[in-house]
Amino acid sequence: MKTQRLTAVMLLSAIVLLPLTAHAQEAGNGLARHHVKQGNKKFRSNDYSAAEVDFRKALEKNGQNAQALFNLGVALQAQQQDTTAIKYYEQAAKAETNPLRRSQCFHNLGTILQGRKMFGEAIEQYKQALRLNPADNDARYNLALCKKQLKNDPSQQDQQNKQNKKDDKQQQQKDQQDKQDKQDDKQQQQQQQPQMSKENAEQLLNAAMQEEKRTQQRMKEAERRPQRRNTEKNW
Repeated sequence: MKTQRLTAVMLLSAIVLLPLTAHAQEAGNGLARHHVKQGNKKFRSNDYSAAEVDFRKALEKNGQNAQALFNLGVALQAQQQDTTAIKYYEQAAKAETNPLRRSQCFHNLGTILQGRKMFGEAIEQYKQALRLNPADNDARYNLALCKKQLKNDPSQQDQQNKQNKKDDKQQQQKDQQDKQDKQDDKQQQQQQQPQMSKENAEQLLNAAMQEEKRTQQRMKEAERRPQRRNTEKNW
């Protein structure tokens, strides 16, 4: 029953097309918008290869059109061209600024990786999808299922442990670099503080020496003066 639900979720994720937005209309030209619209129509008619052609034509006019990138990935995934679909999903995630649409990119990446039994990698994609869209219940279900599948697969568990160690090492390196950057900033600030010139230091030293000589001279003069005797009577 769980496998059937996974298949349904994967299929549902694969056929979600992103409509044109005002941002996409501003970024692309009329021909790009036309090709995206035509591609969407053909995809809904299950003509995935023809839809792919239109989405590619849209990208020829505007290579950073996030909707065309994502929808091309969907069309390729529908044709079981998962490796190429991954490339376009990743490009769409970089080009897209809307968090909900970015979430769908990571969600679909997760379905491909999960279908390949790359559970550890799929988990990371679903986590990213949920960070951007906590209301994505399909991603939440697939995430839980991936964790269970990973737990039941020792070879995958070893792979995940290696990935966790790698992530920990990268975090340690980042922390060390941040610490070093702070030390460098502190040293730079100290170096930027005005330094006393050699000439000023010599002047201060000479002034201190002259003051010391005057003090000693006053003490000597005080010693040479005759001290007055106290002639007052105490009654």
